[in-house]
Amino acid sequence: MLDIPRGNLFPVLPLRDMVVFPHMIAPLFVGRDKSVRALEDVMKDDKQILLVTQKNAAQDEPMPADIYSVGTIGTVLQLLKLPDGTVKVLVEGGERARIAKFAENPDFFQAYAEVLEEKVGDDRELDALARTVVSQFEQYIKLNKKIPPEVLVSINQIDDPSKLADTVASRLSLKTVEKQELLECETVSEGVKRHSRQPMPFWRRIVEATLQHALPFIRRMRQYCPGTAR
Repeated sequence: MLDIPRGNLFPVLPLRDMVVFPHMIAPLFVGRDKSVRALEDVMKDDKQILLVTQKNAAQDEPMPADIYSVGTIGTVLQLLKLPDGTVKVLVEGGERARIAKFAENPDFFQAYAEVLEEKVGDDRELDALARTVVSQFEQYIKLNKKIPPEVLVSINQIDDPSKLADTVASRLSLKTVEKQELLECETVSEGVKRHSRQPMPFWRRIVEATLQHALPFIRRMRQYCPGTAR
């Protein structure tokens, strides 16, 4: 029986030490041959590309098993080929997607992926969490001078809880695996009571002065789900 993969077929761009969230605009410098060919394929037909983080940033030639299964479908906004052969590209994150199966393509990574539909929790809980996130993020910005103050202005103008959670998460100084864990949480504000009883294994590694309050609330808005970053 023919096994037909689910989802749409996307070129895949493995990322080193970086997680692209939905609604995030990020510059990337791409030098690996496979990745450059994937971008060329995207620009040829004005297609989208699946931005997925690799598990080991030091690995120059990752295999499908070395790439996380959840990433973000991205749109290429700008692309510039540099004299040294590398490519500078500006991408914008769209929807979350999970890889169902990699396609056989010797030129670059390609995979069938399904968009992950987000489940929204209780509206009143979301409103309360959103206010807390904005308040804690304001304190975080005061302690982290790398984030310009005008970022808070844009955060305050976001009405969508999912977009708010993703935007704040993308600005936090977390390790790559911690950001990947947040990206893989599909539910916005679900099971807060259950979450309060669960341990936070990542918490000890985070600078207490800056993230002690911000991270738990982001996780609550996007259901803390330990162990999903596979």
